[in-house]
Amino acid sequence: MNSVAKVRSACVYYNDILAGYLLQNGRRFAFLYTPQYIASKNPSIALDMPKKKRFFSSPFLFPYFQGLLPEGANKAFFCKRLGIPHSDKFTMLLKLANYETIGAVTVRERGR
Repeated sequence: MNSVAKVRSACVYYNDILAGYLLQNGRRFAFLYTPQYIASKNPSIALDMPKKKRFFSSPFLFPYFQGLLPEGANKAFFCKRLGIPHSDKFTMLLKLANYETIGAVTVRERGR
């Protein structure tokens, strides 16, 4: 029996302005800017994801978003406290990068 991976999505904000959407489908990740953000004077979210009208795709979580996550003992602490598997970076991003990040970018669960 073939299993279909559930697509998970998050909203990515730059100074509380919706910049785009981060998606996870199984082991693949994608990012897409909103047309409004592309037309704005706001900067790209990351150097390796310039403001363009296209999907950015990757077999792993994009380096910029990985940089928003804790590492080492801090990662272990939050994974244990929140009940998140160490390998589930997408959920960790949703739980930890929604308010207090270093810089202007936050990530929130879509629909919240």
